[in-house]
Amino acid sequence: MQVDLYGLTMQTPGVTFYLWSPWRCSAVEHRLFDAVRTLPGAEFEQAPDELQIHIEDARAWTQAVTNMARVLKGWQEEGTEAGIDKRSWRWLLEADTDANGYDSQNEKTCFWAFVRLSLDRGSPGEPEKGEDVDLNGFGVCIRGEE
Repeated sequence: MQVDLYGLTMQTPGVTFYLWSPWRCSAVEHRLFDAVRTLPGAEFEQAPDELQIHIEDARAWTQAVTNMARVLKGWQEEGTEAGIDKRSWRWLLEADTDANGYDSQNEKTCFWAFVRLSLDRGSPGEPEKGEDVDLNGFGVCIRGEE
């Protein structure tokens, strides 16, 4: 299947969404995971310390990206409407590989997508106070060919 993440197109056999240590995850991480869980064709899997959703359909991927963007835009608007802070978010992509196509855990190489939230607080006349928060409990694995 071919996946497109805001103009970055990749060929992959499938995508897996992870929610690690669900009891420690933030509400935003749970909302992101739940936005993907309801997709048609999504395979849900529960392990002792994590939840996973597997999809292998390009349409489901497109809908997943749309649903996650809605969740993140909703989170962004919550802060703006309350006048508390200015919020923004971005995707971070990460991968590592050796010469044989395996990562540091000796598994087949894949791209990982994570979300970073940014909070900018400050009043007129005060310096801006920025803070970045990485959502370490939620991740997306775009698998390589096996």
